[in-house]
Amino acid sequence: MDLNPFTNKDKDNEEKEKLAAILENSKEMEEELMRTYLITAERIHDNDVLKERLENFAQGNAKRTKQLMDELNNLTDK
Repeated sequence: MDLNPFTNKDKDNEEKEKLAAILENSKEMEEELMRTYLITAERIHDNDVLKERLENFAQGNAKRTKQLMDELNNLTDK
């Protein structure tokens, strides 16, 4: 039993901050990939299949970005 009531809270807060930083970094990477795929897809005019696949990749990134944002919100709400 820990007699110092702040030790566990401080450690929990530190862990939450580390996790939040990782999630935020992951979200930024997903957003950057999404932009890259969309910009590339806009530049493709002679390959409809590739253009559609890149757009689908971007949609996947958008979904993951939303999921990461939800996790960040849940983390900060607690």
